[in-house]
Amino acid sequence: MDLAEHPGRLLVVMRHAKAEQMGPTDFDRALAARGHADAQEAGSWLSGHGFSPDRALVSAALRTRETWAAVADGGGWDLDADLDRGLYSAEPDTAIDLVQQVDDEVRRLVLIGHNPTMAYLAQLLGDGTAAADLERELMSGFPTSALAVFAQEQPWAELTEGSARLIAFHVGRA
Repeated sequence: MDLAEHPGRLLVVMRHAKAEQMGPTDFDRALAARGHADAQEAGSWLSGHGFSPDRALVSAALRTRETWAAVADGGGWDLDADLDRGLYSAEPDTAIDLVQQVDDEVRRLVLIGHNPTMAYLAQLLGDGTAAADLERELMSGFPTSALAVFAQEQPWAELTEGSARLIAFHVGRA
């Protein structure tokens, strides 16, 4: 699968990597060493499949910021993320609203947040036309460093539940 060849828009929905159990606050929990390695592997996987982001929307929490840094490092990308404090506690509809506001010139978008939102979002976006094995993988859980890649043919403003096609699923593990 070569994601660079896909003519439409691509959205990567990702859960942050493995974090430390404790921090000054939940918002300020850092990634564990395993989390850094897993996120870097996820970036390498995306890059190896031809994905290169135009934009990244990332929760402002420390573990998601660190996840993006490791994903970008693994992918070999030099792209600053747009941080959104609202993604920390967002519901799936809020995450969809954020994506709907993305400029249509953006063809490749990464969204990194927290569970249960990212898992629910990934399940809601699919239009039901994905290969059965991909659907099974997605429905079997959305662990840390999991990412789902969706194809969106319409403008971002038209992203709704059931409007995108799941084309890849991967769990970053070093």
